[in-house]
Amino acid sequence: MTYHPISDLAAFVGPPLDEGPLPALFYFALSAEDSLKKKPFNQPVKYLEHSSTIRIFSVTLPAHENHFPPEKAMEVWKERMTQGEEIIPPFIEHVKGLISEYTPYITTCGVAGLSRGAFIACHVAAVCPEITHILGYAPLTRLDYAPHLNLETLTNKLSEKKLRFYMGNNDTRTGTENAFAFIHKLAKEKRHSAPVEFILGPSIGYQGHGTSTEVFHEGARWIQKELIHE
Repeated sequence: MTYHPISDLAAFVGPPLDEGPLPALFYFALSAEDSLKKKPFNQPVKYLEHSSTIRIFSVTLPAHENHFPPEKAMEVWKERMTQGEEIIPPFIEHVKGLISEYTPYITTCGVAGLSRGAFIACHVAAVCPEITHILGYAPLTRLDYAPHLNLETLTNKLSEKKLRFYMGNNDTRTGTENAFAFIHKLAKEKRHSAPVEFILGPSIGYQGHGTSTEVFHEGARWIQKELIHE
């Protein structure tokens, strides 16, 4: 796929805009460039790279600017939020504006994310009616130092979205039990509306927080099929 920079903090891969409206996936993991290019974080993008029917957008997450070490990003989130700075809502509004700007080039729209990227993806979906599908890998669902942002606070806003999470059965970094609590509440909120799926597999990697290539590709295959046939 061809890489198309939008700004210093945003980019997309896929067919150029002059080919007209297509399904769009907004994917969050690290910086925009690393989310789209760096292994293994870009595995969903790699799976979709031979598709001529979808564009994948990404926006640099807070504390991932200027090649800041990604392993320190969550420390920055905590430090800045405990000092009273609201770093997540302005970012969500920025992404919302970007989606609105590119609406003429979008037929259907989904979001996806890895770990804290899945956290961001859900927040974006909660404020963007254009988004119909959410895909999360090893999702972060809670911030103990900012409980007003926990995903459990969004269930009423996500009840009409289709959602699928993939999680290790013993993820001690973001907490398998935390993700299950969110999914359980969301499922009760949804009742007979759009489906919610929580797919558990054997934990791999540090603190059980890894995601295999096969799982990345399975999720990408699901959302590609959903967005193309929506």
